Amino acid sequence: MALSRIDTTNMIEDVPQSKLDNNINFRNIIINGDMSIAQRGTSFSSISSGSANFGVDRFNVEVSSLGTWTISQDTDVPTGQGFAKSLKLDCTSADASPSADDLIVLTQSIEGQNLQYLKKGTSNAESLTASFWVKSNKTGTYIAELKDVDNNRTINKSYTINSSNTWEKKTITYDGDTTGTLDNDNGNSFQLNFWLGGGSNWTSGTLQTSWGSSTQANRQVGQVNLADSTSNEWYITGVQLEAGTTASDFEFLPVDVNLQRCQRYYQTTQSFVGNGSSNTSQCVGETAIGIPMRATPSLSLSGNFVITDGYTSDYTQSSASIGVYSNSAETRSFMVIIQNLPTLTTAKPYHARHSNSSVIQFSSEL
Repeated sequence: MALSRIDTTNMIEDVPQSKLDNNINFRNIIINGDMSIAQRGTSFSSISSGSANFGVDRFNVEVSSLGTWTISQDTDVPTGQGFAKSLKLDCTSADASPSADDLIVLTQSIEGQNLQYLKKGTSNAESLTASFWVKSNKTGTYIAELKDVDNNRTINKSYTINSSNTWEKKTITYDGDTTGTLDNDNGNSFQLNFWLGGGSNWTSGTLQTSWGSSTQANRQVGQVNLADSTSNEWYITGVQLEAGTTASDFEFLPVDVNLQRCQRYYQTTQSFVGNGSSNTSQCVGETAIGIPMRATPSLSLSGNFVITDGYTSDYTQSSASIGVYSNSAETRSFMVIIQNLPTLTTAKPYHARHSNSSVIQFSSEL
């Protein structure tokens, strides 16, 4: 049977030009802007300090003595926009009178090598436009900041939550910065910061709405204090940062692509094969991960690890402990030492007990 022939002569012409103009892959500088990936877990409570509080992947909440918080991935999202998840900050212990240097800020940090096309520090520096959906019972002025970490420069713009407990889309455009080039490497060169409160050391100056050297007092002038009541909640999703002066529709990525982008900075595995060490409380072996990481990661365990000698006997750590036997700038495969085990047999093979909930964690966050 002869196959029919498809006439493709006018197929390109039939596609609206607007669709072609907007078909730019990975235009969103932000990773996991739809808050869909949460590898570490979906809820973390009693957060009152620290600079590594990841409620969802790539979004770090830094808290310095300004309230106590539950940070979680949530299903409350703007209706009809295609989002399934949001990031929620819930104040569980209030601080209505912050000390001068107290703060809370949500940050995504970005590698300089991913931003060279912005031409920052040249006369052709690109403008940037941030767009996002936000919701809170706490109405008023909030500050969204871009920070050039390499050159300690900032630009700060305000946005307003107008209606209580209502999803609102915000769009903010920032001028290009003709001063200060970004390092072309895998380090932390640039940040998008959502301020949520701070003491007088952060709020007593004049808001820096043009690029300039970072001055602490100018970074969140006018910002409401989200920590002033335990009834306060703040949600965000659909975060996009892109070159240009207009916001395009949010760039939804397939879940596997989004996950792999997050795994460059954090991932876990239960995979481990090793042998009993001459120190009989240790097992030395190798573990591998699927996605090469940004840099040599730090390793940790979530709970006590369990290994087996072939499902004959299980050996559980008395306390979680892992060491790196050989680092050598590796980003994908690691020789490690599982420590604090019951007595093992030297040179006998052991491997991970996959029914155990504990995992090896790898972090190379910026």
